[in-house]
Amino acid sequence: MRIAMWSGPRNLSTAMMYSFGARSDFAAMDEPFYAAYLARSGANHPMRDDILKHHETNPDKVALACAKAGSPHLYMKHMPHHMLDGFPMEWAADCVNIHLIRHPARVIASYAAKCEAPTLEDIGFRQQAELYERIGGLIIDSTDIRADPEGMLRGLCRAIDLAFDPAMLRWPAGPRPEDGVWAAHWYGAVHRSTGFAQAEGPLPKVDAQSEAVLARALPYYQMLSERKLNGPC
Repeated sequence: MRIAMWSGPRNLSTAMMYSFGARSDFAAMDEPFYAAYLARSGANHPMRDDILKHHETNPDKVALACAKAGSPHLYMKHMPHHMLDGFPMEWAADCVNIHLIRHPARVIASYAAKCEAPTLEDIGFRQQAELYERIGGLIIDSTDIRADPEGMLRGLCRAIDLAFDPAMLRWPAGPRPEDGVWAAHWYGAVHRSTGFAQAEGPLPKVDAQSEAVLARALPYYQMLSERKLNGPC
């Protein structure tokens, strides 16, 4: 099995990668198209030079790596906005495609703490909705996972015909071998964790500068949320 987990930034995506990576039957890949995206787009992200230096920038070579099996399974953490026009997508046809979503108010508040004034393009909701329309797949909400990690992971595993493994609920604190070099900037909280964080509280307020971004992102999130996996059954 090859799982392609598609998520925007500041979601539960790294914790989900650690969850599947804690299984003895899965290898994991961390945003394999990130360096190719930076090289092609010219986006000025934190640690850009280090990312370009340490990771593959040729999207065709990345696609070949994504088409290979794991040991015996492979979990890939992907971001839809990394898949620029012309980047190969044929490898995804044989994957179990899962779309991880989170309310855009939570994404914006978390992103702004790391990178000032996120745009709609930065948070990836439009790209995620378009990708879902293109390739289909399952949808799961990170808020639901945090509220009931075992129940939601059992339900997800059942939906993709994969045996649930209790190892998915815990992992050792600290960096993981599959981390991209960008982990030094983005993964501080998850490196301190040993499992999924507790349930989320009320939606945060976004600042006035981000209100327009939130308004534009909400319809994409709502469309995806209407199709999400709702529970462990």
